[in-house]
Formats: sequence, structure tokens, C-alpha cells
Amino acid sequence: MAAKMKATVFVEPGRIALEDKPVPDVGPNDALMRITTTTICGTDVHIVKGEYPVAKGLTIGHEPVGVIEKLGANVQGYAEGQRVVAGAICPSGHSNACLDGLHSQDGQGGKHGLKPLGGWRFGNTIDGTQAEYVLVPDAMANLSPVPDGLTDEQVLMCPDIMSTGFAGAESGNIRIGDTVAVFAQGPIGLCATAGAKLKGATTIIGIDTVLERLEIARKMGADHTIDFNNVDPVDEIMRITDGRGVDVAIEALGLQQTFEACLRVLKPGGTLSSLGVYSGDLTLPLDGFLAGLGDHKIVTSLCPGGKERMRRLMNVIAGGRVDLEPLVTHRYKLDDIEAAYELFSNQRDGVLKVAITP
Repeated sequence: MAAKMKATVFVEPGRIALEDKPVPDVGPNDALMRITTTTICGTDVHIVKGEYPVAKGLTIGHEPVGVIEKLGANVQGYAEGQRVVAGAICPSGHSNACLDGLHSQDGQGGKHGLKPLGGWRFGNTIDGTQAEYVLVPDAMANLSPVPDGLTDEQVLMCPDIMSTGFAGAESGNIRIGDTVAVFAQGPIGLCATAGAKLKGATTIIGIDTVLERLEIARKMGADHTIDFNNVDPVDEIMRITDGRGVDVAIEALGLQQTFEACLRVLKPGGTLSSLGVYSGDLTLPLDGFLAGLGDHKIVTSLCPGGKERMRRLMNVIAGGRVDLEPLVTHRYKLDDIEAAYELFSNQRDGVLKVAITP
């Protein structure tokens, strides 16, 4: 009889349940990871609400930290018992997109609308990480050893939040001396703020409506913070920049309103770096878009994954360049995951990220 494990399963829109599932069989190129810590993402909330379609009975979650329980016959260079992370996006390493250097666009993900949504597999097209075990496909492309001396919570942001937030700064091509605005200081926006500082931006403006988040934004590198509730952020950013506008505006919420605000604060020739996941059509305002004549760039990013990306992000943490532990505000056992979802999806009690431990 197959061994069983606890797993958080999508039942139907509005409902998840903790169920017993068989521990996965390990194929030749796979690894079985015993989860030691995972977390809940805003995308998981979209799934639970039925706003992003996944199969009923799927184990959700895509942010794993754990220990190698079992290795497939072909997997080399790893040892059972080794502490590892795997990215939320787990590329195969051999698709056209991977061989073209675009690992996140692996093309093995699920369908969202008409296009494949990149290499996002965990909790999307295969069973995910809010469980006692997860099967990591193409293990040699995806497992990255955790450096000695780093805790689970220190590296918990690497699989998704840190990788995505940093990608916003990287795709925006921030240069030393740039002025950058980051719209929304949730976990991804806070990582984008930290990434902008690491990339060399010297004036960073963080925008949000939650004062506690604006305080953390300053710790992450924001030089100015703007409370969306009190002032028009576009007017305030133009005042801070003496009417020049920003070199890069990062959109980290996924709303028409914030996308438009990003466009309106750009300097001529500036870059809008979009990280938000949008749930409807976006429109470009004629004036904000300067009728298409502003030399603007609009770039989008999907969380980069794969073991080399994870290695680099953990190096940033091990080197003391950024501390993301303050983003973990709450801790729950896997048995209490429904309560954790209730807290996180309603953004109660100052929650940023919740650490889930089996």
C-alpha cells in the first residue's frame, strides 16, 4: 500500500481542503522533496477564488524549501538528506525557450486564456508544495542546495517573491543613479524596491496605502514613501523629481489604476516594468502614452526559476545584501492551512507572508 501524505487540495472555487494523497512515485529525472517550509502567494488566492483555473483535486502552492527524500536514477550531483529549494517556475532545461535563455517561458505551463503561461508547473499543472512532499520534475535543472547557515525563512522568498520582485528591477534595466518608483509595497513590491537599490537606483519611491508596508519599504531601500490615501502619487512623484519623471516605474499590483499611474510618471524614454498579474484588459490612456511617441518601453516579467537563479538569490542573502526575513509575519502548521488562507487572503493583522510548516 502506497504511503500517504497531507496535501492542500483545490476542491472548487472558494474551497480548499487538507486531504490525504499518495506520496508521489519518483521518475528517473525527478526528486522527491520533503517540505520543511512553504508559504502562500497571492496567485494561490486567485486560484482558490476561481479567478485562475486549475484542475479540481490539484495540490496547490509553488514555493518549496525542504530536504531531498529520494532521487531519481538519472539525477546526479545531489544527495538524499540535502537541504534544497526549487523555484516556483521549474523549467525543463531542454525546451526551445530554455535553450534560448528564457527559462521562465519554458512553455510547459498551463493555459491562461490562449497562451501557455511559461514554465509554472507547481500548483498549476502538477501537484504543488503546500503538502508534506512535492515531486520536483527535471531535478537537475531545478534543485539548488541551501548554503550552510541560512534558515528556511531566510530563503523562503527565493522561489517566487524575491525572484519576481528582482526581475522587475532587472527587466527595467535600472542604471546607477536612476530614479525608480515602485507602485505597491506588498511582498513582491518590497522585493522590487530591494532589487532597485541593488541595481544602483539612488532615488527610490515606494507607493502603498498601508503605513506598515511603507515603513518596511524604507528598510528595503525606499528613499521616499507615498501614502496613496493621502496624496495623488503622480503629482507627488512629479514634485519629487522636479517635473522630470522617473527612469523606471515598476507596477507590482496588477490594476489598471496603478499601470496608468506608472505610465504617467515616466520620463520621456522611461521604462514601465510590469510585474502585476492582470485579470482583465488593460487600456493605454492617450495622454499618458503620449500618443505612442514617448520613446517609452513597457516590459513584462514572469518569475525566473531554475537552480542557477536560486543559487544567485541565495548568494544575495548569504552575502548580507538584503534581509527578507521581516516579510515573514505569521507562522502556521500545515494542519491549520485553511486559517492561514483566511488571514492571508483578507490581509488581516498586518500580514505580509505566512510560513507554513508540515
